[in-house]
Formats: sequence, structure tokens, C-alpha cells
Amino acid sequence: MIAGYAFAIVILLMISAFFSGSETSLTAASRARMHALEKDGDKRARTVNKLLANRENFIGAILLGNNVVNILASVLATSMFTALFGQGGLALAAATAVMTVLVLIFSEVMPKTYAITRPDSVALVVAGPISLVVKSTSWIIRAIQLIVNGVLRLVGVGAPASPLSAEEEIRGAIDLHAAEGGVGKDDHLRLVGALDLKDLTVEDVMIHRKNIYMLDADLEPRQLIMKALSSPHTRLPLYRGEKEEIIGILHAKDLLRAALPLGGDVSKLDLDSILRKPWFVPETTPVQEQLNQFLSRGQHFALVIDEYGELQGLITLEDILEEIVGAIHDEHDVQVQGVRPQPDGSVNVDGWVPIRDLNRATGWDLPDEEAVTVAGLVIHESQTIPEPGQSFVFHGYRFNVLRRQRNQVTGVNVSRAVAEIEAD
Repeated sequence: MIAGYAFAIVILLMISAFFSGSETSLTAASRARMHALEKDGDKRARTVNKLLANRENFIGAILLGNNVVNILASVLATSMFTALFGQGGLALAAATAVMTVLVLIFSEVMPKTYAITRPDSVALVVAGPISLVVKSTSWIIRAIQLIVNGVLRLVGVGAPASPLSAEEEIRGAIDLHAAEGGVGKDDHLRLVGALDLKDLTVEDVMIHRKNIYMLDADLEPRQLIMKALSSPHTRLPLYRGEKEEIIGILHAKDLLRAALPLGGDVSKLDLDSILRKPWFVPETTPVQEQLNQFLSRGQHFALVIDEYGELQGLITLEDILEEIVGAIHDEHDVQVQGVRPQPDGSVNVDGWVPIRDLNRATGWDLPDEEAVTVAGLVIHESQTIPEPGQSFVFHGYRFNVLRRQRNQVTGVNVSRAVAEIEAD
């Protein structure tokens, strides 16, 4: 009789361990990997995905089964110890102590520890049996859920918080692996940069109008050709009169095709015939939308205007791609980017440099929610247009104003604040 009790208790503890391990593995299983396995035809992965699609059902079934077998095991243990020691407190105390230790070690900690170390493989094994348990107890689970939801409504508990969006989940996973060293700095920037595209507008990534290399359409043809060929850019805006009056875009290839047949007599060059029509886009256009337009129209270059139609800058396909992969240089690029590291660890920055570019170049985390450029950040935080020589500390960094031209901050020295360096 005692042996029968002991055998039954061992079986029940094993079933309890199965339920505990199943709960841990299924809740910790990678949905991405299960989805990939299902696409490859893995039927067990499909079962896992069905269970994960309705977590309440399978967790309810597991808890129901686990509690039933644990309670039944405790009852049998009490009966066994009563048979050994007779009626009284000793039997009850012995049953409680022994079952607590056995359930804790063999039915909870050990199976859950095993499952959490290999959740995907365990989930694939247990998915079938758990699916049968869920189906057989579905009516009980529905009744329990009705009772639970009713009680929650009575005590004034609202609906559960909405789950994380797919983007938040992916971003969180990237940040976690980057913090643990599983994702390198460059890969982290590329992955996060791709996610950030939808939060950026053209204004955030455009080249400011002050830094646009453009040509006067009224220049002598030879002079115009020489200036175009000496430029590091293949697409050049041409203006006539005021620089705001862009009349077209000159492409270096179009220029060469038109000039070569002239046999050196470039005075006959018909400039208007080779100019491409400028494409103007609002500065508020989302970068993701602009990328889609570049791809659909087969163009790589657009001029940016504000709500009044005034030229604000230009944006290229390369500018958008650089938000994902970082700076792209070729043999004709000008390497000066307005960020010049100094021997003391500080950085001299031109005021027009975007904060995002400075963060990428230095690994810093200056905020770019309220301002796009370094000069804009200094003005926003100081609430004034500072004079050269003034110094400010905010966000853990020191900003020394180097140059100012009229109302524009044109040069800043940025370094980590002393307090933060000492804290490290």
C-alpha cells in the first residue's frame, strides 16, 4: 500500500514537472524562429504557433493540470504518512514538508531551469501533448476565464494593456543584444537606423541650403563646364539671378554627352536643352515616404522647400541610405564632414552638422527631438544666441561656442562633462 502511494506520487510529480517545463518553454519560445520553422514545413512549430496565438487558453490549461496533480499528490502524501505515523499533526507536518521540497525541486525549479535554457527545442516536444490538454479542457478554461473576467470587472480592473508593437519588440531585442555584446556597434546603428526612418522627416536628413554646391546658369559655357567637372557631385542645381531661383538640375553625364560632339567649341552648348526639371519636395515629407518616391520614380535627387515655397536644402537617395548604413564615401567625396576630433577627446563641430551625424561619429547620445543641428541644440537649450567664448553644460556634455556669424552659431567645441567622465 505504501509502495503504491509512493509510486503514484512520483508519477504525479513527473506530470507536474512536465506542465511546469511546458509553461516555461512555450512562453519563452522565439516566435520568430517558430514562424521560420513553420514556413519550412515543421508541423510541431505550427502547433507551437497555434498555442502562442492564444496564450490564455494554454496557460489556463497548464495551470489547471498542474494544480490538479499537485493537490492530488499532496492528498496521497498525507494518506501515506497517516498510514505510517497514524492520525495526528506529525503525519500532516511530514507530508507538508516532504511535498514542499519535492514539488519545489523536482516539479518547479528543475524542469523550469531545463526549459529556460533550451526553450525552442522543449517547446517543439511538448506542443503536441499540451495541445491535446488544451482541447480536452477548453470548456473548463472558458468557464474559469468568464469567472476571472467577471471578478476583475467587479473590482474595477480595466482591460489589459495593449502588447508591444512589432517595431517596439524588434527594437527592444536589438538594444538588448547590443547591450550584451551580441550585436556590434555598427550593426546596431544600421538596424536601429532602418527602424528610425519612419520617425524622420526630410528636414532631419537634408543638406542645408547653405551647404549646397550650385552654379550660376549665366556663367560662360567653358567656365560652367570647368566648375561642374571640378565639383565632387554629379548633380548640380543651376540658378539664374537669385540662388533661390533654381531653373534646373545639371547632370555631369548629360553635360559631357552634350559637350563632346562640339569638338571643343563649347560656346555652342545649349544648356537649357540638357537641364533636368527640378523636383521639389516639402520639408515635412516622412523619410520613409521619400525613399519610396525615389525608388518608384527612379530619381536620386530632390530639392527641399518649406511651406512658403522657399528653398531649404536638398536630399538624395544616398542621404537616406546613410541614415541606415552610415557615411558612404567614394573617391570623389569631400571627406570634411564638419566634425573634427581634437587631441583632448573633444570635438570641434560646425554649427550646421546634424546631431544624428555627430552621434554616429562619436558614439554619443545627444537628443535630437527638439533640434536638428548642433547649433540648434545649443540655441534651444541656452534659450539665447550665445557669443563666442560662452560655455554651457547640458545632457552631460559641455558646449563651448567657438564662432558666431550674425545670428548663427557656426562653430562649437563639444566634450563630455567632467562630472560624467569622473562617474565613469
